[in-house]
Amino acid sequence: MPAIDAGNTAWLLMSTALVMFMLPGLSLFYGGLVRRKNVLSTIMHSFFGLALVTIVWVIVGFSLAFAPSMNLPILGTGIIGGFDFAMFNGVGMEASTVYATTVPFVLFAGFQLMFAAITPALITGAFAERKRFASFVTFTVLWSLFIYSPLAHWVWSPDGWLFKLGALDYAGGTVVHISSGVSALVAALMIGKRRKSKQGEKMEPHDVPMVVLGAGILWFGWFGFNAGSAVAADGRAAMALMVSTVAAAAGMISWVGVQYMRTKKVSVVGAAAGAVAGLVAITPGSGFVGVGGALIIGLVVGGLSYTMAGILRERLKVDDALDVFAVHGVGGMWGAIATGIFAVAAIGGFGGLIEGNGQQLVNQLIAVAFTVGFSAAGTFVIMTVINVAFGARVPDEHEEIGLDLAIHGEAAYQL
Repeated sequence: MPAIDAGNTAWLLMSTALVMFMLPGLSLFYGGLVRRKNVLSTIMHSFFGLALVTIVWVIVGFSLAFAPSMNLPILGTGIIGGFDFAMFNGVGMEASTVYATTVPFVLFAGFQLMFAAITPALITGAFAERKRFASFVTFTVLWSLFIYSPLAHWVWSPDGWLFKLGALDYAGGTVVHISSGVSALVAALMIGKRRKSKQGEKMEPHDVPMVVLGAGILWFGWFGFNAGSAVAADGRAAMALMVSTVAAAAGMISWVGVQYMRTKKVSVVGAAAGAVAGLVAITPGSGFVGVGGALIIGLVVGGLSYTMAGILRERLKVDDALDVFAVHGVGGMWGAIATGIFAVAAIGGFGGLIEGNGQQLVNQLIAVAFTVGFSAAGTFVIMTVINVAFGARVPDEHEEIGLDLAIHGEAAYQL
């Protein structure tokens, strides 16, 4: 039986708490970006989502992601885990012989729970201010089971087909960010645009300091997200922490710079969004690239995500309310591809294109393509089922008065 290391266990305990803290951070980040009549509704998506996914994860989600593969007809193995760990059967205080061999297995499962919880919460920014609460609950449960768990199995289980292919995703570029960003775009297209208020209020952030506070908490929590994925208190964790903050800083500067060239204004919201975009982009490569690669990844993603947000909003008229696809979808795709370019063998054991390994870039492109296709198709099916069953969108009158009062019977502010 593998021996448990106290230092590694302590670091993963801290990292789990840091990733959990990202959910309140996301609540504030998203909550500040919406109109004041929908603040509580938006916050509730992240907060209540943590409870929903926790129950799903314990019952069967973790097992579908990390148990040995089921042998499916035609498809074979590598697609979805079995039920060996259902209800956390066999997930105890001893170390695993497969995953995280120096920490308790139950701690590894708890750490992965926080990833599973924040991923569908990211999607909620796309349909903010107009989705039924029952639809949100149903969507979160179904999406966690039928999209997140299979993707986690593909990429992070030794049985997963993308893992065997050699695709790299250190902390969730494909599993978390591409999947949530693409799903957000599909959900936004299917649920439709927000209706303009009869009162003529603008659809702009109601509380920018709240947005910055939320972004700051996300940045802080991301150290657990990326550096914690080392599952050890070692040099690789330290490098992951460093490249994360470098990419965030570069993303912020790039977003603000490109936005200034276009608007001649230095946007505070843009600075917060740019930092998050940088963190998203470095996530898949945080355990594989060096500081120089992180700097380039962050500088590219800031301008790239800002440009995509403008294209969707102004040219294509897509109401992805909080730019989830532009930040997480585009940022995740670029980060996954960039990992295949800038990976350094001396850091993570895999070299990228710059080190002469062009096959790694091919593997990353395959992972991106299949993640995009699977997430888009799965989300389309889930949204279709919800629409047929009881409708995804709130009535017009609820949208007019705001979801805080209409759904929750409470208001954060005097309207």
